[in-house]
Amino acid sequence: MIKVSILGATGYTGSELLRLLILRSDIEFKYLTSTRLVGRAVTDYYPHLKNLSSLAFTEYEAEKVLAESDVVFVCLPHGHAMTIAKQAKQYPVKVIDLSPDFRLDDVAVYEEYYEVNQTASDLLPSAVYGLTEYNREQIQSADLLANPGCFVTSALLGLLPVMGSAHINPKSIIIDAKSGVSGAGKSATVANLFAELQGNFKAYNVLRHRHIPEIEQELQKFSLDPVQVQFTPHLLPIERGIFTTIYIDLKEDVSEAELRELFQQQYVNEKFVHLLDKGQLPEMKMIRGTNNCLVQVQVDKRTHRLIILVVLDNLIKGASGQAIQNMNLMFGLDEQKGLNLMPLTP
Repeated sequence: MIKVSILGATGYTGSELLRLLILRSDIEFKYLTSTRLVGRAVTDYYPHLKNLSSLAFTEYEAEKVLAESDVVFVCLPHGHAMTIAKQAKQYPVKVIDLSPDFRLDDVAVYEEYYEVNQTASDLLPSAVYGLTEYNREQIQSADLLANPGCFVTSALLGLLPVMGSAHINPKSIIIDAKSGVSGAGKSATVANLFAELQGNFKAYNVLRHRHIPEIEQELQKFSLDPVQVQFTPHLLPIERGIFTTIYIDLKEDVSEAELRELFQQQYVNEKFVHLLDKGQLPEMKMIRGTNNCLVQVQVDKRTHRLIILVVLDNLIKGASGQAIQNMNLMFGLDEQKGLNLMPLTP
């Protein structure tokens, strides 16, 4: 039995962890924390979980939560996980952080983009980056895991099969990504009101999105040449899902078949990342409510560019599902456990 606590259990990623884990017979929830709902029954706030939990939301008390849990999921805004991870060093507990606090290797870059002090820089060397398909061996022995960002997951799964290739120009990467509004979190803001979103479509954080350094950092680990990306996120008037279109200049003549083979070799044995058949284009409804990521590859001979299309559910493969996939590995389980989900259609 794995004893699980979720810090920030009322946010979108926390509630998705609850939904995905609550029916597992090998999971025992210990603490579900909230700053606003202390003492309130979980099923009062989440009536769709009626009869599935007798827990109430609690405050975070390190001496209880960390001492009595096998794994803690940190679903809090940036700046909080650093203190929790430092406290966790005193206990035999694993920490899976869904915030960005341990994703960036460079302290100065983290502090520039997130505008808080990195107070746990001594833990950065031991933090494992949780892109499951590429870091399995490290994840299996991790005690502190940095779960990747949702946009980043889509970009990396689309780009990494070709990053070591001589075919592409790694300084020409353009990432055009669209996300459902749940990617912006659960905080009440005017920009996220129904009247503002419905029938609307917009770009945001152009040039300064916080995922840019994370994408470049991880791509650079697989490239011999300097990497530079142009990343522009957009907000769709839908609840969940990410559709990412990537453009890269090709340095030499290469056939679409050759490039597809690179993706096929990388993902042929993967359970959640799939290269679509030639000519088939991905759609968000194909992955909604699942831990799957679908990829398509095309070459535009006219513009001499590689085009990569990627879709995934930002709350599952882009956050909570990937976190559970990593938890499974950290506890020696089949990484698919609890994640074999069918898409929600229509």
